[in-house]
Amino acid sequence: MTTQRIALVTGAMGGIGTAICQELAKEGYRVVANCIPGFPQKEEWLAAQKAQGFDFVAAEADVADYDQCKAMVAKIEAEVGPVDVLVNNAGITRDKFFHKMEKAQWDAVLRVNLDSMFNVTRDIAPKMAERGWGRIINISSVNGVKGQAGQTNYAAAKAGILGFTKALALELAAKGVTVNAIAPGYVATEMVMAIREDIRQAIIDTVPMKRLAKPEEIAACVAFLASEKAAYITGATLNVNGGLHMY
Repeated sequence: MTTQRIALVTGAMGGIGTAICQELAKEGYRVVANCIPGFPQKEEWLAAQKAQGFDFVAAEADVADYDQCKAMVAKIEAEVGPVDVLVNNAGITRDKFFHKMEKAQWDAVLRVNLDSMFNVTRDIAPKMAERGWGRIINISSVNGVKGQAGQTNYAAAKAGILGFTKALALELAAKGVTVNAIAPGYVATEMVMAIREDIRQAIIDTVPMKRLAKPEEIAACVAFLASEKAAYITGATLNVNGGLHMY
């Protein structure tokens, strides 16, 4: 009898996070969906997912807070089981040109996007190594690969994820644990679709494929990297951005 594998997705209740949760559930994983404490849409999101046939477990923690993450992981292990697949997806933006950026905007983005890699992964990765199997998938960004004006904080954090991914991949390679990153481009989430149409079109015009990604296209790559088919891939960055990383 095979035990159902458990996947933890951080920042699970946004557009990309939701698609990742659904895709992993379709692949047979028991999915734990992280959100910030007191997230106002949590119950509504869980109910909407249940209506579509998805039974997710919610786990609250601010990924920027190590103690909260440690407690969350312990609670998941006690109530659901050990985490086999970790998707570090939580992220925020606080865009400003550098000469106008405030320290708080820099700190917030680095804490949520980069410090979270340590905070969430620290108590999960060693146990994956002990069990001899695990998948860690970190969501970076095309702007961490190529840079973006107005996003020094975000680009630095997302580039940091790529370095973290490669270093941890080397540490865990002989232990049956793979660590990979995905660098999405612009994705057709509710947040992006709410951007004024002319601005959104200007963004699309910069993409070689002349369209936005669908959240499901990012999620499909996560499911692939989590699968046995991707067992020989580690330390890689999958650019899922319509060719934008080449510019």
